[in-house]
Amino acid sequence: MADRTPAALALVVVVAAVYANSVRGVFVYDDVPAILENPTLRPPLSLPALLFYPGDEAGTVGGRPLLNLSLGLNAAFGGNSVAGYHLVNIAIHALAALTLFGLVRRLLEQCGRSLPFGPGECLGIAFVLALLWAVHSLQTEAVTYVIQRAESLMGLFYLLTLYAFARAAANDGVAERWWAAACIASCLAGMATKESMVSAPIVVLAYDRMFTAASWTELWRRRGRLHLALAGTWILLAALMGSTRGRGGTVGAAAGADSWSYLLTQCRALGTYLRLALWPDHLVFDYGPHLDRQPAAVLASALVVLAALVLTGWAVGRRHPAGFAGLFFFAVLAPTSSVVPIVTEPIAEHRMYLPLAAVLGLIVAAAFSAVRRWPAGRIGFIILTGAATVALGAATIRRNRDYFSAVALWSDTVAKAPANPRARNNLGQARLAAGDAAGARADFAAAIDADPDYLPAQYNLGASLLDEGHAAEAIPHLEKAQSAPRHRAESQRYLGEAHEALGQFAAAAKHYRAALALEATPEAAFGLGNMLAAQGRYADAIAPLREARDLRPGATDIRNNLGNALLFAGRVDDAIAEYRAALALDPANDALRKNLDLALEARTRGIRP
Repeated sequence: MADRTPAALALVVVVAAVYANSVRGVFVYDDVPAILENPTLRPPLSLPALLFYPGDEAGTVGGRPLLNLSLGLNAAFGGNSVAGYHLVNIAIHALAALTLFGLVRRLLEQCGRSLPFGPGECLGIAFVLALLWAVHSLQTEAVTYVIQRAESLMGLFYLLTLYAFARAAANDGVAERWWAAACIASCLAGMATKESMVSAPIVVLAYDRMFTAASWTELWRRRGRLHLALAGTWILLAALMGSTRGRGGTVGAAAGADSWSYLLTQCRALGTYLRLALWPDHLVFDYGPHLDRQPAAVLASALVVLAALVLTGWAVGRRHPAGFAGLFFFAVLAPTSSVVPIVTEPIAEHRMYLPLAAVLGLIVAAAFSAVRRWPAGRIGFIILTGAATVALGAATIRRNRDYFSAVALWSDTVAKAPANPRARNNLGQARLAAGDAAGARADFAAAIDADPDYLPAQYNLGASLLDEGHAAEAIPHLEKAQSAPRHRAESQRYLGEAHEALGQFAAAAKHYRAALALEATPEAAFGLGNMLAAQGRYADAIAPLREARDLRPGATDIRNNLGNALLFAGRVDDAIAEYRAALALDPANDALRKNLDLALEARTRGIRP
């Protein structure tokens, strides 16, 4: 224990030092719907609501109850303070590094015949691997991007499952039962965190057969019930996955991508992951939804992946630790890097959070084996490890700075993936939020140039043009955006506003009503009612203004305009009631009091305004 404690403390200190500046990062991209707009994170917090967030919402937290619960704990203690979320992410990463350290040390000690390392050497190799894994800048997306806690928390439970199994296999009696229970609990927790945990029972089975059980018969006799229990955790995962309905149509055949193109794209993805594992010199926050269609374009990556699969199979057959590393790599990536399409994000760096350990493990073990017999070889290994740690840690600190603002992050992404329309569009949204409307419009236009069918950019450009008073220019973009599922109602409402600004009232009314048919919003009802009232059609304006009031009863401007329509339609008593209700909400509003006085005077004098 004494030998391990300094190494464990060093890991924690290094992780804290490397990720300290990530606390300055802001909420970006999926953080917004998953955290800031997550209704279950608003007070008063409810444990059932956190655990049973509807999966068909299809956001990052949908169908992932333990992830949502962890966010709820942040919200309970720190509200929307982003620093608290970052601190928890750093703590999760540090715990995962410690677990990896303990797991690899045990694995190396068990493989004495295949890898003849002494106990001290096993501890040193495990420490170096965990250290390089912890500081590697390829990990930043899983640690610094807040909502990718989904990946790092699942990764922690995956490693804990393996570690607890290793401890159970090395003990007898009560200790074995306790560690087996911990193994099952960790596996269940991982299944409730993210779907990539699906391969954990298979990897545990492979670990058992390769390193602890002499035969399948012995494996089944000694730990058959434990393996069945681990397989039983798939029941929970299946129920959670079923609740997401294919994560809103973004996963599987329903997502609209063919498996062949996705498989080709994953050859490129795996090649990219391996290159970045060797040196993360070109990290990209969002690679875009592009799918490869031609085998020739990914031939080199495909050959590398095929060779790795063949070598993994050979090494597994020989029960060599390198085979387990390869199996671990492919098993963790299989749910996202096989033939089941994830069309919105076919390549994502956070998916390498766990598999990176396999790649680095092979590199570190090979390097140590090569130099251990050289004169001063161990000293050279230590120097090389220190240099790699400093270089990777410095790269991580630099990468964390990109998360300091949404504009910085998306600017970096656009610079590295200029053909990605989503990155261009999101940069435009970030500029718009920062007050740079002209820059935002240029980015939206650039996104459309990259892909005219990228409808979110069409919608954003149309809306921004309308906000700047360019109604005629906005209409073509808003019309194209009508088929975007996420913005159909808003596109119709904005089309109503654009046609109204151009004096095309019949067309405007049609679009306002279409917006209300898609989604009853106070904005659409208020817009229709105000337009009708402006045309002198006060009786027609009452119904939509009432709908707007019912949808937003605390809005005094809606109640005031409804009162005006009622008053000019001759319904003076109803107008007075609306004015009084509005004044109860805002007693200091002089305009409301003036309107109420006019209505009271009209009733007293018996005249129609």
